[in-house]
Amino acid sequence: MFNRWGRLLAAPILSDLMKTFLFFVLISAMVFGSYSQDKPIPRDTSYTPYSSWVNIRGAYPEAVIAGPNLPEEVTEFREVIYTTLPDTPYGDRDLHADVFVPKANGKFPAIIMVHGGGWVSGDKAMQIPLAQRLAAKGYVTIAVEYQLAGEAMFPAAVHNIKCAIRWARAHAEEYKIDPDQIVISGCSAGGQLAALVGLTSGIEKFEGNQGYGQYSSDVKAIIDIDGIVDFLAPASLWVNRKPLTYDSKWFGGSFFEVPEKWMEASPIFYLKEQSVPMLFINSGYPRFHAGRDELLGMTNRWGIYTEVHEFYMKVHPFWLFDPWVDPTMDYMHGFLKKVIPMKNDH
Repeated sequence: MFNRWGRLLAAPILSDLMKTFLFFVLISAMVFGSYSQDKPIPRDTSYTPYSSWVNIRGAYPEAVIAGPNLPEEVTEFREVIYTTLPDTPYGDRDLHADVFVPKANGKFPAIIMVHGGGWVSGDKAMQIPLAQRLAAKGYVTIAVEYQLAGEAMFPAAVHNIKCAIRWARAHAEEYKIDPDQIVISGCSAGGQLAALVGLTSGIEKFEGNQGYGQYSSDVKAIIDIDGIVDFLAPASLWVNRKPLTYDSKWFGGSFFEVPEKWMEASPIFYLKEQSVPMLFINSGYPRFHAGRDELLGMTNRWGIYTEVHEFYMKVHPFWLFDPWVDPTMDYMHGFLKKVIPMKNDH
């Protein structure tokens, strides 16, 4: 290849301008050629705050996208690499987190925050407005990136998030985290993931091997914001009989093709008497809390503390918008004050 370019560069019929152009093409090929084997990571950008707002603005003109607004009493650390996955089809894959830390002295409970998007879309930035508000209340909030279905199917995201929890414990001193007071929250698909991560404590197949294995991925509480807990519940399953639904993409097949994965990913099947407290915050769409009421029957029988709050309107991603983001934050803060010690109450 390079001999051919050399002959071209030496050809007397080429102008100086053309020789210069070909020289830079040659250098670019030499410098960037080593990266050509790494495919770009697939990105589905169909789910954003703006696209969600377009869908609801007619029925709810009061809805305004909640933007980021860093409080004075909070320090932020953006795009922190919490692990690197080696030798993926996309090269060495860094996974990132945005961390928000109260400036006050002391140790604070940490909230791992998981974004939604049907396991195929979305971005950790969608958690930032809520994360910043909660950090001002006295929490270290950690909005995490995870691998979506276009990149890696179930259970890769579970492995990612459990690694992020272990990373938080490993870096507790650096980010003022109380390592004994880590909770997990998630919205929509992130709510399902939060529930699954929180209820599968000690189950090896869900831990993965992505780093910080000497630390625990246990959490003290689970906050599920409009995420289903049972993929087999009728309110969830009937929707998914269509081809190429989001969950089918994540599992690599419909319920009829891979029923074991649909069951394996359902948090309700891991609930036990020793499970941690849970908070559910829901919209007016029953399909987004499929299995919740059945799970509540078990938590009540076993005496596990649970709370349920609902916004009775047809807005699924309500946490992305004013006037609902602040009440969502208040429900979370109120619940956490009851179930974990608050040494620096705000």
